[in-house]
Amino acid sequence: MDDKFMLMIPGPTPVPESVLLAQAKHLIGHRSGEFSEIMAEVTAGLKWLHQTENDVLMLTASGTGAMEAGIINVLSVGDRVLVGSNGKFGDRWFKVCQAFGLTVEVIEAEWGKPLNPDDFKAKLEADTDKTIKAVLVTHSETSTGVLNDLKTIADHVHAHGEALVLVDAVTSLGACSVPVDEWGLDVVASGSQKGYMVPPGLGFLAMSDRAWKAYATSNIPKFYFDLGPYRKSGAKNTTPFTPPVSLFFALQVALKMMQAEGLDGIFARHVKLQTATRAAMKALNLPLFAADNVASPAVTAVMPQGVEAEKIRSIMRQQYDIALAGGQDHLKGQIFRIGHLGFVGDRDILTAVASLEATLAQLGANGFTPGAGLAAAQAVLSA
Repeated sequence: MDDKFMLMIPGPTPVPESVLLAQAKHLIGHRSGEFSEIMAEVTAGLKWLHQTENDVLMLTASGTGAMEAGIINVLSVGDRVLVGSNGKFGDRWFKVCQAFGLTVEVIEAEWGKPLNPDDFKAKLEADTDKTIKAVLVTHSETSTGVLNDLKTIADHVHAHGEALVLVDAVTSLGACSVPVDEWGLDVVASGSQKGYMVPPGLGFLAMSDRAWKAYATSNIPKFYFDLGPYRKSGAKNTTPFTPPVSLFFALQVALKMMQAEGLDGIFARHVKLQTATRAAMKALNLPLFAADNVASPAVTAVMPQGVEAEKIRSIMRQQYDIALAGGQDHLKGQIFRIGHLGFVGDRDILTAVASLEATLAQLGANGFTPGAGLAAAQAVLSA
């Protein structure tokens, strides 16, 4: 049957019908009073979601575009920065920093393991001359399903006294709590295609007062991603350049849905879906790539034994119309990833688990009891 396709990847994520339909509205002028009213509403909603009183700016870009804009607006060529890397998107921070001539020191952890906050603490405490200008961290590492201890790392940065905290929250924003003001985060980048339940195309940047102070001395060349004009225009509920008007319609509806559910409800739902997914994988004797205590509420990575990850993904896609994500870089072909963020609910998890069980049976996988995964997931979801 047509139109039965299920996205169970960590982005883009499923989009609610009401959000999709919002994009079918006739366009309006982005300099009109009507658009300004929408922008004022979504700006307030974004501040609510970020748990901040500071600026949250909207860019026509992907999450990577937001990350780049964060770097080039608060740092200068040659600045010394620490980059945490325990997956593909930590590596991306490193590559963007290199592209703009920063002096980069990488704090690494094995893929599938969390970054060690003590490694950051040691580097920062040793920096008695205060030459470290920023620490860049990926909160939820999409490539491995690991949630890094952002709060503790940020606390160590604050003890340093000078460095800024730059965060890739592309997968975590809207899936777990990222209290920007409480944790003292200076630059927080995210994208519309994840927890926001909106198609790709909007990037978001939360900026602290400390970040704006650094902006005043940043010397990296910029034009389209110069955040000063975005801040100035945003104060008047407009944009410096033409925005994707239809995506603003979509974001308006999505934020209303999120506010109706409430922050606590959103975060609890993601934890429940995460727990159900992981319980099902354990019941099916499918090894999890990240430990329970560092698992992301947005995505679960699985490393099957005795059956190929790509064969599982192929059957799930071809026979059950369910898309799972594969491994990236050196993990390609070794793991598959199940996204459970954004517009995902109990039914989606149960459908995916039931289809996965049928796929394992078809592939002749050993070591699992048919129905065990579904029963495990149902037990969590019904608790």
